[in-house]
Amino acid sequence: MHEFQKSRRDVLKWGGAGLAATVVGSARAEPGVGDRQVLVGQFAAFSGPAAQLGERLKVGIEAFFRQVNAQGGVNGRSLKLVARDDGYEPEKAKAAARALIEEDNVFSLIGSVGTPTGIAALPVLTEARVPLVGMFTGAEALRDPFNRYVFHVRGSYFDETERIVQHLTGLGLTKIAVFYQNDAYGQTGLDGMQRALARRQLKPVAVGTVERNAVDVSKALAALLPAQPEAIVQISAYKSCAAFIKQARGKGYGGQFFNVSFVGAKALADELGDTGAGVVISQVVPFPFATSIPVVREYQQVMAEAGQKEYDFSSMEGFLTAKVFAEGLRRAGKSPTRDGLIAGLESIHDWDMGGFSIRYGAHNHVGSKFIDITTILKGGRFMH
Repeated sequence: MHEFQKSRRDVLKWGGAGLAATVVGSARAEPGVGDRQVLVGQFAAFSGPAAQLGERLKVGIEAFFRQVNAQGGVNGRSLKLVARDDGYEPEKAKAAARALIEEDNVFSLIGSVGTPTGIAALPVLTEARVPLVGMFTGAEALRDPFNRYVFHVRGSYFDETERIVQHLTGLGLTKIAVFYQNDAYGQTGLDGMQRALARRQLKPVAVGTVERNAVDVSKALAALLPAQPEAIVQISAYKSCAAFIKQARGKGYGGQFFNVSFVGAKALADELGDTGAGVVISQVVPFPFATSIPVVREYQQVMAEAGQKEYDFSSMEGFLTAKVFAEGLRRAGKSPTRDGLIAGLESIHDWDMGGFSIRYGAHNHVGSKFIDITTILKGGRFMH
């Protein structure tokens, strides 16, 4: 089940692609578009150390799709998600994207997870001319150069690291170290930190790395703790970040920990348990517990109607991503094509959903620069 190549089993488990043949068989305009249904594909981590990110993103997407379908669908067609597990590994992501396009015949892609996985899959979807809405990554390599087929729903890691450094230096903290994942994701975060610090005539006092999908942080601890940083900014997945925090605290480190949004706030809080209090995370979506925000109230209602009792940042992002996709599809008209979906999304010039705005254009697929700061409290709760 951890090997996505076992395609039929994976698809049956994660998306019910038994419906794929029926839908594609009746499609008249584009692959994945039937008389009554549109197939949408997701490649993401549903196994391995980043699994909770993919799972919760998928929960938010499907909760919104469920509500849309209950209201008659988009232009009369229901939305069906077909998901494939890439385990947060680049080669698996590349093959999963290809399988979704060539075997499952999806109309569009949605909600991928990760920088190295996104970079690996990008040539596949670009060559096939299949749009992808919402990548769970803020990497510049997936934003520049501009790609006609990719639409981002979240702010970038450069946006997040700038906000983190602004917050830390505003508190008078200047001895800042960086713990980062040794791949394209971690390097982007490190670059963002270096840029933000350089604007203030600073640089990291120390850096340390960890391998992707690993939790051996001993070398990073040896590299960072002797520098006695006032704060450590982490650019990695939740299991390695939690391992570093626990072991650093065990060695008596009393400084501040910051993380970018990809860590997954709930996943990190769950991993940390009682040691999580005080850890800070930058966020790219509105606070999912704030009922004073209209789009959050909508999210909570949609989740409740789907039988989902837990709210979190990742499913909030999935919900927002699905909402953006559905709006682009609506604007594509009654006979949607992939080019029509792209045009529909690009026509969203300034859409305020009620506390979260999206702005696209013919040469702007960034979407949002929304950044918030949250803190883990005792008991795994959050404050912003």
